[in-house]
Amino acid sequence: MKTTGNPRKFSLLLAASMLVGSTLAQAAETIKVGVLHSLSGTMAISETTLKDTVLMLVDEQNKKGGLLGKQLEAVVVDPASNWPLFAEKARELIAKDKVAVTFGCWTSVSRKSVLPVFEELNGLLFYPVQYEGEESSKNVFYTGAAPNQQAIPAVDYLMNDLGVKRWVLAGTDYVYPRTTNKILEAYLKAKGVAAEDIMINYTPFGHSDWQSIVSDIKKFGSAGKKTAVVSTINGDANVPFYKELGNQGISAENIPVVAFSVGEEELSGIDTKPLVGHLAAWNYFMSVDAPANDAFIKQWQTFIKNPKRVTNDPMEAHVIGFNMWVKAVEKAGTTDTDAVEKAMIGQEVPNMTGGTAKMLPNHHLTKPVLIGEIQEDGQFEVVWKTDGLVPGDAWSDFLEGSKDIEADWVTLKCGNYNTKTKKCSGQNYE
Repeated sequence: MKTTGNPRKFSLLLAASMLVGSTLAQAAETIKVGVLHSLSGTMAISETTLKDTVLMLVDEQNKKGGLLGKQLEAVVVDPASNWPLFAEKARELIAKDKVAVTFGCWTSVSRKSVLPVFEELNGLLFYPVQYEGEESSKNVFYTGAAPNQQAIPAVDYLMNDLGVKRWVLAGTDYVYPRTTNKILEAYLKAKGVAAEDIMINYTPFGHSDWQSIVSDIKKFGSAGKKTAVVSTINGDANVPFYKELGNQGISAENIPVVAFSVGEEELSGIDTKPLVGHLAAWNYFMSVDAPANDAFIKQWQTFIKNPKRVTNDPMEAHVIGFNMWVKAVEKAGTTDTDAVEKAMIGQEVPNMTGGTAKMLPNHHLTKPVLIGEIQEDGQFEVVWKTDGLVPGDAWSDFLEGSKDIEADWVTLKCGNYNTKTKKCSGQNYE
C-alpha cells in the first residue's frame, strides 16, 4: 500500500487526534459541578466565600475517591451581581458545560432569574441563602431558611423578650425584602401592632448615603415606645448603614437592629464597634460549640490557608446541600436529575450545630433558629435559640393566597397545591 503526503505530518495529526480524543474521554469521566456565585459587583462581599466553599467540598470529595467512580470537576462562572447574567450563565452551565448539579445564587432576584432555565433544561440547583418563601420548584433545593425559620422567630424574640412595640422594616429594594416585609407586616398586624407603629423603607443595591434614612429611623424611635429595626438590607450597603447608625448615636440599647443578611463574613472586613449589641438571626453561627462545627472551621481554614478566615450560615447550607447531594447520587446510582431529585427527599446529614438536617418533601430543610448578638471581635454570642428543629415552610401562613398552598413533591407531586381547590397551579410531575 502506497502512502501519500508527509508521513511525519500525518503522525503528528494522528497524535493530536488521539490527544483530543483522550482529553474528551477524560472530561467525560468527570462529574461536573456548577458554581454560580457573584465574584464581582455588590454581592461579591458575600458570594465569593460560597464559591470557595464549594471548591473545598469538591476537593474533599475527590480525596475520598470521587463519586460513582469518577472525580468531580468544579465549573466556576461569575454572574457579577448582574441578575439577567445569572440566567445566561446558568444556561451555559447546564447546556454547554453539562454540569450534573449547580450550587449558587444569593439574592432572590438572581434565583428568580435562573429558575425558568433550570426548569426548562431540567437542571438541579442548590440555593443556600435565607429567602422569602412563596416558592417550591422540582428543580431547586432550598437549603437556606424560609421565613418561619428566621424572620418570624426573630420578630417573636424582639416582641416577647425585648418588648419592642414599634417596627422599622428596612430592606434592599428587590423581591426578598419586599415579600419578607409583606409577611412580617401581616404578622405584626395579626399580633395587634397598629399601622402607624410600622415604618417600611427600601433602598437600592449598593446604597451608601444613609444619613436621612437613619435620621428618620431615629425620629420614628423617639415616640416613647421601644423600637427595633428588622433589616433585610443585603450586600455591601450594610457597611455604611451601620456606620451611620453609630454616627447618629443609635446604639443597640435604644434601637436594636436584627439583620437577616449580616453574618461573620460581612463583619470580618469592617469596624464592628458601632455594631456591638445589635443582632442577627440565622440557623448557624461560627461561635456555636459543637464537635461538627470545630471540624468544619478547621477544614475551612486549612483549605483556604488562613487561620483567621470565618465561617457563616450560607456556607453551612452549602455543606449540608452538597453532602445530601452526594448521598442522593450514591442512592440513585446516577447523576440524572429526576433520579437524584427523588433520592434527595428524606436525606439526613449532620448540621454544624450538633443536630441533623433532613430534606423534606417540599424541598426545604429542618433547621434550628438562633439569635446572635454581635461582639467586638465580629463573632456572635447566641442569646436565644429554638428548643428543637423547625421544618421549613415554603408558603407563608400569614399571607392571603399563600396560607392555603402546600408544597409536597412526594404525595401531592406539586410545589403549589391549593388545599381548598385541590388543584396544582404550577409546575408538577406529569
